[in-house]
Formats: sequence, C-alpha cells, structure tokens
Amino acid sequence: MELPVKDLTTLFDQLGLDSDEASIEAFIAQHYPLPDDMKISEAPFWSAGQAAFLKEEIMKDAEWEPIVDELNVRLHENKSPAST
Repeated sequence: MELPVKDLTTLFDQLGLDSDEASIEAFIAQHYPLPDDMKISEAPFWSAGQAAFLKEEIMKDAEWEPIVDELNVRLHENKSPAST
C-alpha cells in the first residue's frame, strides 16, 4: 500500500481549505507577507485547530513538517518587483 504524497494540496486538504492550485496561490497572495518575526502557526488567519496542527507538526518534526515549512517560506519570502 502506497502512502499518500504530502504536498501543499494535501496540506490544504488537511487544514480544511480549498486545495486546488488557484486557491492555494490566492491564499498565499492574500496572506503574504507575514512579518519576519511571526511564526506560521501564530498567523491570525488560522482557526485554533489549524494553528495547533501547524505548531504540533513543526515542534514534533512530524511528517507534515517539510510541507508546513514550504508554506511558511512562501508566506514569508521576500519578493521584490526587480526579481520578477
């Protein structure tokens, strides 16, 4: 039995969010950028359950941690107009 691949789509499913590519990009665009000193699990747009899940996955270095980290980077990354 193959284990499901964990990626941003499956993370958004796990969080109960729309998980198609356009919805993921819209979510990131809507919430970007998070302040540099804000942990992803502390962002104000998560429900209590979503925030707890994200914090737990990072703290335990659990199976979702690389994907949570990917979302964290995308919400924090420094995009400048000159680099596009």
